[in-house]
Parts: sequence; C-alpha cells; structure tokens
Amino acid sequence: MISGRPLMVVSAGQVVEKIQRLSRLETVVYSLDTVEESSESNPVLPDALAGDKLLMIVHGQVIAGIDLAQLKPESVEITEAGGVRSIRLTLPPSQVFSTSIDDQKSRVYARDTGIFVKADPNLETVTRAKAQNDLQQAALTDGILDAATTNARATVTAMLGGLGFEHVEVR
Repeated sequence: MISGRPLMVVSAGQVVEKIQRLSRLETVVYSLDTVEESSESNPVLPDALAGDKLLMIVHGQVIAGIDLAQLKPESVEITEAGGVRSIRLTLPPSQVFSTSIDDQKSRVYARDTGIFVKADPNLETVTRAKAQNDLQQAALTDGILDAATTNARATVTAMLGGLGFEHVEVR
C-alpha cells in the first residue's frame, strides 16, 4: 500500500520493472579490523641488515547485496485464487559489491627497515591490497552473503506487500 491505497500490478513484467528500478540493493555492511604484516627479505643478508618489515592495523568495510537488475521475468510467478493475489519471486544470488579500506582509521603500527636498505615505498600498498583481500575473505567466512540474501528477502517481501499482494514468497 502506497499513499493509503494498494497499487494494482497486473503482470510479472511490471513487477520485474519495479524491482529492477532498485538496481543494486545493498543489504549488509560489514566493518572489520585486521592486522596485516608484509615483509621483504634479502636471500643472502639477514633482515636486520637488508630486510623491510611492515605491520599495519587496517579498518575496512565490505558491502554486499543483490543486483536486482539481474532479475528476469521468469523469476516471477503471479497467481490469483479466490480474490487473493499471490506472488512467488526468486532473487538473483547475493554478491559482494565492494571492499574498501578506511584510510582515516588505518595506520602503520610498526616498520623495521634494515641498516643497508631504504624503506620500500610500495610495501604499504602491497600490505593494503593484502588487507583488502583478507577483509573480504573474513566477511565471506562470517556469512555476509547469507545475511545479504536474508535482508534482501525481507526488503523485497515488504515492497511486494505494498504493491497489493496478499501472499508473498521470496526465495
């Protein structure tokens, strides 16, 4: 029900069009902290002389949801029996939309550089890239995709109820 009156959606195509307008439905934001270590060593000299070691505390976010633009008309089944309008909708799979590092909350904790070498300016970049991958893997392990699907189902179920369907099943 929108503006106090139910909207009558007649076809699966109209339902798909209305849902696709939402485009990317971001349903979960994970904020995570991790400690990353990177190092470069010399095969001949000990690290105290020619090594470069970096320890970094990284804060980042992983955002996941459903790309509703992938919804197809065959994913929607509308039935009407005894004056009760029902809809069954199958959502596209959830996915990670982005993984980012918050530079304001991330910092180098320690850096040890050997006596005979300069600090590698790319070591921090390599460490950040490694941290970004580790953050995403941690979110996946924690079940971010399942949470994204559950939250998307709840959001789409509420929306379809607002479009005038009395029975809504979102899978």
